[in-house]
Amino acid sequence: MKSIITLTTDFGSKDHYVGAMKGVMLSVNENVHPVDITHCIESHDVRAASFVVGNSYRYFPKNTVHLVVVDPGVGSRRRPIALFADGHFFVGPDNGVFSSVIHCCEDFSAREIKNRDYFLKEISSTFHGRDIFSPVAAHLSLGVSFSEIGPQIHDPEILPCDGYSVNGAEIRGTVVYTDKFGNLITSIPTEAVSDGARAVVTVGEEQVTGISESYSSVEPGEIVVVGGSGGYIEISVNQGRACDVFGEAPPEVIIVEESS
Repeated sequence: MKSIITLTTDFGSKDHYVGAMKGVMLSVNENVHPVDITHCIESHDVRAASFVVGNSYRYFPKNTVHLVVVDPGVGSRRRPIALFADGHFFVGPDNGVFSSVIHCCEDFSAREIKNRDYFLKEISSTFHGRDIFSPVAAHLSLGVSFSEIGPQIHDPEILPCDGYSVNGAEIRGTVVYTDKFGNLITSIPTEAVSDGARAVVTVGEEQVTGISESYSSVEPGEIVVVGGSGGYIEISVNQGRACDVFGEAPPEVIIVEESS
């Protein structure tokens, strides 16, 4: 059975960077199966990378290695790290990219990547994704002991949790991610809303009554609120882009469940 390494980066598809990383992996483990999660994270957007990894890793088999390279601090004093959580390995920079994983997995182990036996011989100060993270991920996929990677650490960088608050019938949350379709994914779990049909959702000056099951529940161009596939409330526009309606910094999302 082939070992799986997933890749999440902000490299895009124009340049050779992703291909070079895959070449390194295959040179270490010719049976590895690289799977692209996305290379379209906005440049340097660590929070978005954390969201994507946290919402995708669990759909892969246990012992999958998840490589994340959104690394604005490459070449600085930020640590290269590896995590083992929920039966999966994670490799990348210690800058918060694994925050979503850590928030949902109380039991995890983290190590600073220090064993140069698992690096390429020459290390570029601007491309640790190729020279450190890719070979380390490939060695883990071969079954190298996690403890061999480097010393255990207890203080990985963790971004603040994008949570939500409940005050009586009122739920308040924030927009945490905008997907390719312009849908605004919030921090409010769908399950936090007990009666979606009676919910009144306020986003800025817009107000929507009811949480729908699909985007097509409203006419094209209308705002719709749905319970998204990731388990969170989404603000959308049927056949349109909610991010264009609410702008670059969407306002707070408020849900009030009206009593019968």
